[in-house]
Amino acid sequence: MNLFEYIRPTSVAEAIAAAGEPGSAYLGAGTNLLDLMKGGVTSPNRLIDLTHLPDLGKIEQLPDGSMRIGALVKNAALAHDTAFSKAYPAVAEALLSGASAQLRNAATVGGNLMQRTRCAYFADPASACNKREPGSGCDAIGGENRHHAILGWSESCIATHPSDFCVALTALDATIEIEGAGGRREVPITDFYLLPGDTPHEETVLEAGEIIVAIKLPANAAGFAGHQRYLKVRERTSYAFALVSAAAALEIENGTITEARLALGGVAMKPWRSAAAEAALAGLSPTREAFEKAAEAAFADARPSGENAYKIELGKRVVARALAMAAAGTPERMPALPASPFASDTGAIAHV
Repeated sequence: MNLFEYIRPTSVAEAIAAAGEPGSAYLGAGTNLLDLMKGGVTSPNRLIDLTHLPDLGKIEQLPDGSMRIGALVKNAALAHDTAFSKAYPAVAEALLSGASAQLRNAATVGGNLMQRTRCAYFADPASACNKREPGSGCDAIGGENRHHAILGWSESCIATHPSDFCVALTALDATIEIEGAGGRREVPITDFYLLPGDTPHEETVLEAGEIIVAIKLPANAAGFAGHQRYLKVRERTSYAFALVSAAAALEIENGTITEARLALGGVAMKPWRSAAAEAALAGLSPTREAFEKAAEAAFADARPSGENAYKIELGKRVVARALAMAAAGTPERMPALPASPFASDTGAIAHV
């Protein structure tokens, strides 16, 4: 690991000013950044420790009914917050399916949004990776790529985004509150992440020195609480990144789906919102046939990037299963295996 300067600012403004120095990086819990530094993937000259900034560790119900989560709230704290988990159960389920309990106790929600891809070639400085070193090529194309993208990828990059949390946030129209030298702004999470195109090293819309200060979930997202689930298929249920995951939320009135939300994980370089699948469900009864139709729509544009053609069929099944679980109703209690296909797919509608 290279030598670096360590700074502990006392305000967001002070942190932003410190980040004006080239080679600076923000440090939260460090559960991803420090690993990348130790592996030689990234070598910042200056670390700006955000963990002591005031007012970024709160979970707040706002007057308009929306919920604001400070960027320094720990993943575990948010998942176990009673009011939050009741209003947004799929988000809590997604959080509890990610990493290990130890990491969830340390990791922050702002850091979760900023974690880097788990592509093995990105993590190996001896491999060509356009995301790590623009213009060097992509060894994942033609390499060991069974975990890689099937939607939105380019000839420059076929990596996937690793977050579970962000998939559920995307389904529920979360917005990201950002602060920089030019002031504060809010960006929908669907616009926050960028697809690789020819510039895979540009991962988000964050400008130099900008910092995530909060995440907001709209009040109307809580209207899906009675029919909302997150489902994640992985190679190791105890803790592993998703091969494919899905956050599904339904509004059902008189036996008819009036509105649907669906976002996918493990399939692209950003959490993938499927407007086509949502539209396919509107006005239908919540049946297996309807869910299979939506699953086909969700993966209509999917294409393999090598050894991962299996993800297309797996993804369709995950979508259909997640929708069926959501239609059955949000469980009264969090499943013993959150987001696992081995958990019960039935539940009581306890969050209406």
